[in-house]
Amino acid sequence: MKIEYRNFHSSHLNRDMPFKIYGHAGKPMLVFPSSGGSFHEYEDFGMIDAIWPFIENGQLTVYAASSVDGESWLKHDLHSHDKAVIHNNYDNYIIEELLPLIKYHSNWQGGLISSGCSMGAFHAVNFYFQHPDAFDTAVALSGIYDARFFTGGYMDQEVYLNSPVDYLKELDDEWYLNHYRKNKLIISAGQGRWEEDTLRDTRLLDTILAEKNIPAWFDYWGYDVDHDWTGWREQMPYFLGKLVDDGII
Repeated sequence: MKIEYRNFHSSHLNRDMPFKIYGHAGKPMLVFPSSGGSFHEYEDFGMIDAIWPFIENGQLTVYAASSVDGESWLKHDLHSHDKAVIHNNYDNYIIEELLPLIKYHSNWQGGLISSGCSMGAFHAVNFYFQHPDAFDTAVALSGIYDARFFTGGYMDQEVYLNSPVDYLKELDDEWYLNHYRKNKLIISAGQGRWEEDTLRDTRLLDTILAEKNIPAWFDYWGYDVDHDWTGWREQMPYFLGKLVDDGII
C-alpha cells in the first residue's frame, strides 16, 4: 500500500496542518479524527488495515486530516461563540486549501467521501451538509450531531450553522435539498456502552431527514456494539462494500 505523509501551512489557521495519504487510485475519502485524535489515529487504531482491500484494489484513496477541535469545540475555557468561529476557520482550511490539494493529488474532479468516527462523524456529517457539492457521500459512525453538546447548551448564529439537527429542520433551499437527494449518506450507531448520546442524535437526525424527504441509510447495530474502535473496524468495511455494490467506489 502506498502511504505518504504531507504537511503544509494553512493561511486560514496560521499553523502547519499535517495529514496522511493511503492509496494510489480511486475515489478520495477524507477522514476526520475522533475527539482529541490526530491525523495518524485512523492508522494507529487499525482502520486502515480494516479497509485495506479497497485501498489496495484502487477503489479508494484515504486522506486522514488533522483537526483543531482541541482549540475550538473541545476547549473548555473558550467562549462557545469563539469555538464556532475557530471551527469556521477550519472549514475554510478544508474547503479552500486541503480539498484543492486532494483533487490535484488524486486527479479527481468529482465529489469526495467524508467520514469519521465519534467526533469525526460530527465533522463528516456537518461538512457533507454544508458542502454537498464538494462531498457527495458520507459515512459517519457514532457521531454527535447537535453542536450544543460541545457548548454546554449555548446557541447563537455561528453555533446554529454548525449544528445539523438545528439547521436542517428549517432548511428549504432547493439547491441544498436537490444535492442531498442525489447524494449518498450512511449514518450508523451501535446500541452498546457509551452510545447513549450518539443514539439520541442519530435517531433525531433520522427523523428530521425523513420529514424533509432526504434519503439516508441509518443503520443501528446491536447492543454488543460499543462506542469503540472495535465496532468501527467492523462497520467501515461493511459500508464501503455497500458503496462498491452501488457503484460509488
